[in-house]
Parts: sequence; C-alpha cells; structure tokens
Amino acid sequence: MSQKVFVAGASGAIGKSLVPLLLGAGYCVYGGTRRPEHAQALEALGATPVLLDVYDAKALKDALVGIQPWAVVHQLTDLPRGLDPSLMAQAVVANARIREEGTRHLVAAALASGATRLVAQSIAWAYQPGAKPYLESQPLDLLAEGPRRTSVRGVAALERQVLGEASLHGTVLRYGHIYGPGTGSEKPTGASPLHVEAAAYAALLALQKSPGGIFNITEDNPDVSSEKAKRELGWSPAWRLAPAAASAESAASA
Repeated sequence: MSQKVFVAGASGAIGKSLVPLLLGAGYCVYGGTRRPEHAQALEALGATPVLLDVYDAKALKDALVGIQPWAVVHQLTDLPRGLDPSLMAQAVVANARIREEGTRHLVAAALASGATRLVAQSIAWAYQPGAKPYLESQPLDLLAEGPRRTSVRGVAALERQVLGEASLHGTVLRYGHIYGPGTGSEKPTGASPLHVEAAAYAALLALQKSPGGIFNITEDNPDVSSEKAKRELGWSPAWRLAPAAASAESAASA
C-alpha cells in the first residue's frame, strides 16, 4: 500500500501544484479544505477530499486519526487573492492566527494519528536585519513593530511547534514571494521571488529527503540564500510541473 499524505490547504495555490506531484510520486493523498466547492476539484486530481476547518481541533484530530497518514504537509494560509492591499490589515492578523493556533491543532492531530513526518510552509522575509544573504541560522525579526511584528511572531510560533516534536521529524520551508498560476501574480515579485510550482517541488523533496530543520526556498537573489536546499534536498528554483500534471491541474480547476 502506498504511503498516505495529508495536505492541509490542498486547494490553495501551492496545494494545487503539490497534489499532482505527490500522486505522481506514488503517495495516497488526502486533501484538506474547508470549502465544499473545492472538494470536487481535489477529487478530480485524484486526491481524497477531507472537508474540515483547522480551528475545529476535535474534527481535525478525528479526521487524521481515521486516515493515519505517514506524513502531514501544512500549506495553510489566510490571505486575500493577489494580496489585495485593502484587505491586508485584517489578513495579517488572520494569517498569524492560522500559523499559531491552526498549527497547534494540526501538530496535535498529527501526533494523535501516528504521523512521523511534518512539512510546513513559512516565509523567507522574516529575518532580523543583518548580513546578507540571509541563512537559515540567522534570527527572525522578533523585535519588529506594527504589522510586521504580528507576522513574524506568527511565523516564529509555527516554526517552534513544527520543530518541537522530535517524533514528527519536522521540516520548515521558508518560501520566498510566491508567483505563478493561482497566486494572483504571474510575474516575479518581491526581493526573494519563488514560482509556485518550484515551491511545491520543495515540499515533495522535503518529504522524501529532508533530515528535518529549516530550509530557505527562493530563486537566486542577493537577500536570501537557498544553497542549503539545493545541497541537501537537491532542489532547484527552475523546476516546474510536468506537462501532464499541469494539464490535469488545469482541468480540475476549470
């Protein structure tokens, strides 16, 4: 029997690219989504949809205990499409909540289910100002002010929980600014851009090869170094979905 992987946030931009990769690698994929209208698209891709809300800790735990996944992938965010500036003040708070409270519920459910691997999405622009390019060993900007303080503290809470359970073999992927299909931005943006499909490949490789720990995942740029991911995971920012997988994803999204 193929290994089971539960993807939280499977209907999000990265999740929709990741599901075909996991299926192509032979995993049995369960895709978590809180929206019933997204369940059909996940099923069309070949995943088993799981309708739940990460803030319902009991329902989440019961679902994962029933599935008994080998691994859990955390791709949950709570952001407006295209990072609409008019909605970002509220989104910063909501996204920090999902990183802290949502991650807490997901880690507890993963532990209860017997999962032994956890891969989670973080960000690569939360570093404390210092020498560049930033390496994974450099500190986060926990003394920031205003909205950035909220975001960085949410990131820190997520990473602490993911890496704090030895039995989960946790890996944190600090993604750059995502662009590409389904992201609201078709062209590179920000100081550390990252194509959505390359982000998905990083999650697949983390499941297969990561020894645990933190990895920057960005295109080559002066601000952030991804050399560790290239060296230890064999990751490349140039990777994209194979044509067959991309066609299946497009059809499911139609």
